[in-house]
Amino acid sequence: MNLPLHMLRRTIEIIASSFKMALQELWKNKLRTFLSLFGITIGIFCIIGVLATVNSLEQNIQNEIKSLGNNTIYIDKWEYSGGGPDYPWWKFVKRPSPRYAEVQQIKERTSTAQFVAFKIESNSTIEFGGNQLSGVSIRGVNEDFEKIQAVDIAYGRSIADREFESGANVGIIGNEIAEKLFGKAELAIDKFVEVKGKKILVIGVIKKQGKSAFGDDGWQFDNSLLAPYRFGRSIMNELKADPLIMVQGKPGFSSKAVKDELAGSMRAIRKLSPTQEENFALNDINDFSKVIGDIFVNVNIGGWAIATLSLIVGMFGVANIMFVTVRERTSQIGLKKAIGAKSRVILTEFLLESSFLCIIGGLIGLSLVFLLTQILTKALNFPVFISTANMFLAIGICIIVGIIAGFVPARQAARMDPVVAIRSK
Repeated sequence: MNLPLHMLRRTIEIIASSFKMALQELWKNKLRTFLSLFGITIGIFCIIGVLATVNSLEQNIQNEIKSLGNNTIYIDKWEYSGGGPDYPWWKFVKRPSPRYAEVQQIKERTSTAQFVAFKIESNSTIEFGGNQLSGVSIRGVNEDFEKIQAVDIAYGRSIADREFESGANVGIIGNEIAEKLFGKAELAIDKFVEVKGKKILVIGVIKKQGKSAFGDDGWQFDNSLLAPYRFGRSIMNELKADPLIMVQGKPGFSSKAVKDELAGSMRAIRKLSPTQEENFALNDINDFSKVIGDIFVNVNIGGWAIATLSLIVGMFGVANIMFVTVRERTSQIGLKKAIGAKSRVILTEFLLESSFLCIIGGLIGLSLVFLLTQILTKALNFPVFISTANMFLAIGICIIVGIIAGFVPARQAARMDPVVAIRSK
């Protein structure tokens, strides 16, 4: 019954002794040890730094892609992927733009469609009380828009169905617009703003979104005004206002299934013969997510390649330390073996010491990564962080590198003849 307890106590003693020896080695030869561990530090910095930055950026972008609408197809005249090198640009230009009249036809013809949204958009100047704000995205949308593209309201309310049907002169504005025109966002509620000579009653303020990873290509709700489509067309030319149809599939249907049925629906709506090529583009949001994921996989591979070279250099540095350590402690090793220490105990002690040295180098690298995340968080305007998984990964790498680097010198120490070792002093 006491045997497992004894083994546990002995294991703890070995670990504690090895950790103490590692610290002593670090303190005794600070410069030598630091230079030898430099490769480990740089390697961990490269791996975890790249992973932390890339994973944070990827998560931010993927979240924004999801915000464009889950299981959603964007019907446009443009292929967002560019259409490939063999498809001439002028063909995109000649395509007809999506029309509001097509929304109802899509609903009737597409059984897999749950919501069908329509949007027109143009940049304009918004006015209030003599103050003007230029470059505002004015969007006219139908009632399904907010069902696909979630719009969080901080103050006030969303546009009601009856207001969509009647084309009421109401709208919800972004946080940035509200603060610039009214000082405080909440003060915008029930105020009339003016766009192209038309009065719009502000009924809601959108929750602050912050900087988008897509730059100016995202929805940018902070600098937007949303109004009912039927009112929006009174201040915009629909065909020249970047019209867009968004189709979200019903639960249980994949985006591919929705896209395939939509292709047939749009061909029927546009009265295209079997021999005519499609004059519309179906852009799958899920495809964006996959492309982004593939890009970041390649970036991670590059980070791992750089880090591996640094870790190999660091591994040889640690191995060099351990060879020197074994030579300096030859008589001590011989004495331990003379009083009964097993070879496996000696082997374990040096392997643990080597691992602890690598962990120290890794912790320095993690500290540098933490500083990097703080700098990047401020520079990129979105959180860059070290995940718990990446921390454990760093420690795991350090332990593996330590075992590999310390194995040969540890085995050399374990195989020493105690008599010869004692006499070597």
